Amino acid sequence: MSINEIGHYINGQRVSGERTKVQDVYNPATGDVTGSVALASTAEVDMAVAAAQAAFPAWADMPPIRRARLMNRFLNLLNENKDELARAITLEHGKVFTDARGEVERGIDIVEFACGMPQLLKGDYTEQVSTSIDNWTMRQPLGVVAGITPFNFPVMVPMWMFPVAIAAGNTFVLKPSPTDPTASLMMADLMKEAGFPDGVFNVVQGDKVAVDALLEHPDVHALSFVGSTPVANYIYETGAHHGKRVQALGGAKNHMLVMPDADLDKTVDALLGAAFGSAGERCMAISVAVLVGDVADKIMPALAERTRALKVKNGLEMDAEMGPIVTEASHSRILSYIDKGIEEGADLIVDGRDLSVEGHENGFFMGGTLFDNVTKDMTIYREEIFGPVLACVRVESFSEGVELINAHEFGNGVSLFTRDGNLAREFGRRIQVGMVGINVPIPVPMAWHGFGGWKKSLFGDAHAYGEEGVRFYTKQKSIMQRWPESISKGAEFSMPVAR
Repeated sequence: MSINEIGHYINGQRVSGERTKVQDVYNPATGDVTGSVALASTAEVDMAVAAAQAAFPAWADMPPIRRARLMNRFLNLLNENKDELARAITLEHGKVFTDARGEVERGIDIVEFACGMPQLLKGDYTEQVSTSIDNWTMRQPLGVVAGITPFNFPVMVPMWMFPVAIAAGNTFVLKPSPTDPTASLMMADLMKEAGFPDGVFNVVQGDKVAVDALLEHPDVHALSFVGSTPVANYIYETGAHHGKRVQALGGAKNHMLVMPDADLDKTVDALLGAAFGSAGERCMAISVAVLVGDVADKIMPALAERTRALKVKNGLEMDAEMGPIVTEASHSRILSYIDKGIEEGADLIVDGRDLSVEGHENGFFMGGTLFDNVTKDMTIYREEIFGPVLACVRVESFSEGVELINAHEFGNGVSLFTRDGNLAREFGRRIQVGMVGINVPIPVPMAWHGFGGWKKSLFGDAHAYGEEGVRFYTKQKSIMQRWPESISKGAEFSMPVAR
């Protein structure tokens, strides 16, 4: 099998990189090494930033409608190539093809939103704000901005960032995960085909060396990140220390609160998809089911049966429901959490540790795993596992469930399943979580609403994409004007007031 050498994309062309340090890329369904990705040096990051800095003045000066037209061409190319992008995701990440295609389509939603940037950049105007004075505000781009993105959504999460940033007039440097790097270069090629000027969009593959180079570079004015909470905290503190705007989205431990009046069949469907879709490697996966009262005894048998029946296969097989774990290291880490759950006294109802897929014995496969009688002091409840492990916690009441969820350090996503409208209203008001679903298991906001959690799930003030994304990637300028004919003679030493 030939090994694909994967490099960077700088100033409108693919570059192989110095290749003094590389990392293997795997097909997680087979365990085979399929690629070798170059990890950027500080000098290579500097090259990418320099290309973006050189492209910025002309790009920022381009009328927003012309930038939007290029973004619309990119949108059309994405729609034409979404299956190719999805296949690249499945081959390096492992998620099933239908899920990968859904990821691409959710990214396309953001590009559609960014095509409306001329409207989104409109400022405010007040005539005669004071005697003979007019005042207006405008939003202008920051300059070179960067994104550091995770393995689990190699197309969608970068699209949370660069379409909005670029359409607003910035130039962009993307540092994707080296685990599944190919999709980033495919997007760069499509940007080039769409007609974006060289240097507007750049990709540097890399590890912490590249991350630190972006955080410390004086010409990078803002940085967006999605990943684990410890790294998000590091990105936020380091970026702020170097005077940058930072939005850093961290970890999650998403709960689903299930009331006794919930439709049990639909709830089981929702839990299966939300817990085991993409092998649980989603920041919006449901990893804790909070079961109120007698609903636990009613739902657990069906939940166990359906978990055992999951179709775990190579993600390219169209009937697959769950693919492999992304890497062997992740597989081992998830196994250690399952062992810890058993050790700390949780009831293991379905054990996915020994699953093997015929013909793919070297793949990083694991079955769905289901625990019951999990308590809040257990490691599998407190920590983010990021795998196909669902922990079920039993509580006596709605209020106890809300208190449990609010006490957790993460506050990314949450869901309530019930038929009671008043209870749903109270849940939405009282829950201390950034994204809330009512009978919606994975409440990922649409492109024009914005994505972000609370507590240790978000560091920084701005959520991703939507109008908050536009504000994050732009700065407001206020202009007041009057003309000499209306200026009274004489110096004024008091604070100006409206007259």
